Amino acid sequence: AVQLVESAGGSVQAGGSLRLSCAASGYTYSLRSMGWFRQAPGKDREGVAAIDNDGTTSYADSVKGRFTISKDNAKNTLYLQMNSLKPEDTAMYFCAADLGQNSEELIHAISVDYWGKGTLVTISS
Repeated sequence: AVQLVESAGGSVQAGGSLRLSCAASGYTYSLRSMGWFRQAPGKDREGVAAIDNDGTTSYADSVKGRFTISKDNAKNTLYLQMNSLKPEDTAMYFCAADLGQNSEELIHAISVDYWGKGTLVTISS
């Protein structure tokens, strides 16, 4: 199994930046992709960004050019750098990992093998 633990989120004003991290442990060598999802109040969970083992990345259109996903394999840690934040980015952010789906499949996935518990990001206007 794989365990995922997100860092604390935060609260910033619109236009600001935040970086989320996700520490992975367990059988991480078996993973094909990792990513970030978010869920805003009253909305469905949506894929934000994902990265394959080979470094290929995929992003939701709503965050392209503003968010960057990266991974430190030595530390088994996934990152999400979020810049130019908007109030509509306010959500619970979840780290995710999958054994078989690539990054493009992961951000559109309904079913994912492993989830973190989530961390709250709040953007004020």
